Amino acid sequence: MGKAIGDYNLIADKDRILIAVSGGKDSLTLLKLLMERKKWSPAHYELYAAHIETDFYCSSCVHKGTLEKIFKEIGIEYVFRKITVLDKEKKTNCFWCSWNRRKTLFEIARDFGCNKVALGHHKDDIAETTLLNLLFKGEFSTMNPRQELFGGKIVIIRPLCYVEEEEVRKFAKENNFPSKLCKCPFFQESSRKYIKGLIKKMEKSYPGTKTNIFKSIRRIKREYLNL
Repeated sequence: MGKAIGDYNLIADKDRILIAVSGGKDSLTLLKLLMERKKWSPAHYELYAAHIETDFYCSSCVHKGTLEKIFKEIGIEYVFRKITVLDKEKKTNCFWCSWNRRKTLFEIARDFGCNKVALGHHKDDIAETTLLNLLFKGEFSTMNPRQELFGGKIVIIRPLCYVEEEEVRKFAKENNFPSKLCKCPFFQESSRKYIKGLIKKMEKSYPGTKTNIFKSIRRIKREYLNL
């Protein structure tokens, strides 16, 4: 994680960072690592945690009480926010749910005076998103390790961008994080699930495929593209 923070200048002195915590292995790993890093980092920054619940039946990855206990034990200021995503006028889907969650995160960041929002996406997520957008949207785009929004007022950071999902899984197990899986009904039939399986198959036959997809986002040969 430290290499990614250095490569992309993800954390600086006097930053106020809001960590989005769903309660799954990725976000809890990010929370734990950032809190540990804060103890010895030469940069002085503040960390806050936010968990967003929805009125959809999957709601979150872990029980609120369990998450609150983790926040208190780790010693971080936190907030829980309940939002409505079910709308009779709109069809509930991944985009609508994630859009509302993201909007709420930005509102909480503003309330805490945070200039950065940290998300728990790892290397696998970024590789999957790259291939997903290429195959299903016909565009070359992905999750950026660092993304400035609103004229730089808010910066999204992904400190786990170099970390493999398997490494996250092992870390979560070692730290006895809750092992509940996401209950989102859309994931089971989603194109993302298909891409995840596709990359896994490709990796078995051609080791290094996932890493090459990840590296491609920084290896754009514009002279070979009709831009």
